[in-house]
Amino acid sequence: MKYDVFLFDLDDTLMDFGETEKNAFTNVFTTHGFPNALADYRGTYRAVSTVLWEDLEQGRTTLADLKTERFRRVFLEHGLKMDAETFGQMYLDYLGKEVHLIDGVTTMLQSLKGKRIAVLTNGFKDVQLARIAASGLTETFEAIFTSEEIGFQKPQPEIFEHVFKQLAIKDKSRVLMVGDSLSSDIRGGNNFGIDTCWYNPKRKENSGLAKPTYEIHDWEEFQSIITQTTASS
Repeated sequence: MKYDVFLFDLDDTLMDFGETEKNAFTNVFTTHGFPNALADYRGTYRAVSTVLWEDLEQGRTTLADLKTERFRRVFLEHGLKMDAETFGQMYLDYLGKEVHLIDGVTTMLQSLKGKRIAVLTNGFKDVQLARIAASGLTETFEAIFTSEEIGFQKPQPEIFEHVFKQLAIKDKSRVLMVGDSLSSDIRGGNNFGIDTCWYNPKRKENSGLAKPTYEIHDWEEFQSIITQTTASS
């Protein structure tokens, strides 16, 4: 096999974050007496959250600020007098209880048995560790790296440097970064000089800002690529 080390993104790569977010969002607002939050506030929240995550990737904000700021902006937009800090922490608590593995992930990971597999995620450490533990996959991974713990986030090269140092990786050509985000996973891999695989189940158009080595639409395709690289290596 051409690759010895596989670095996987978590959200919307191994786990369905849309479902996770929807459920956590509903639960935290319902707890505070807003049972219609999905219809009333989620559109605003997702727009705000998208902007803030982009800011995070570009180093313009931090995870600590993002946790509170996304709800502060929603409350401001809708005239809600709520404590954004308390709300933000409760939302993370609910996120950590949600586990929705994407179809085919378990079989795909089993097919890589004997290889070095790690998670590299732009996310909150406690939330991501809790979700992975609840999925029963913790022992599958040699390591789980979160941007909160490292202090840098994809696509910044420093986060990849940290991972390579911790895993004692010497040969970049033997590493494959796998993820759904062109702006963080694929661009990060491009900038660091490692091969990448874009998980693109919705068949989004590539804007051209990042160049994946491979593009897949489901995990069966991924296994096919791995088989092909094994045969040619």
